[in-house]
Amino acid sequence: MEYKFSFLTQKQAEKIAFNWHYDGDYSFYDLEADKEDLNEFLDQETRGDSTFAVTKEKELVAFFTVYKVNKRTVDIGLGLRPDLTGRGMGSDFLKAGLDFVQAEYNPEKITLSVATFNQRAIKVYRQIGFRDVTTFMQDTNGSTFEFLKMEYEC
Repeated sequence: MEYKFSFLTQKQAEKIAFNWHYDGDYSFYDLEADKEDLNEFLDQETRGDSTFAVTKEKELVAFFTVYKVNKRTVDIGLGLRPDLTGRGMGSDFLKAGLDFVQAEYNPEKITLSVATFNQRAIKVYRQIGFRDVTTFMQDTNGSTFEFLKMEYEC
């Protein structure tokens, strides 16, 4: 079955925000870990038309966010449901997301940022064709963390 992308509903946003909890170090990605991120995700106006629910066989399996940086570049953010992580689904999910972005936005370049401790995700991104651009420090979740900016040429 294919991944399907549709605008995230408020009900889906609340389900993700309050019910998706990751294990161990990955709890960093719990939306409740950062009040500002949580409020942004839950506010329909702020979320606008940039966040998509991803379903497979009618089941919510992920979310995918797309921000237009400029005419040729979009920046993405994504989250796979916690019980599906570490099971080898990341590559297919990311490929589906890239196909979606290319069909809907026709960018020349797709960028993303990932916490450098998340080597599991970085490995998948590199396998798909993302390349490392730079690292930077960002305040989030009550502290400062190192992130890796990556890009994909379409």
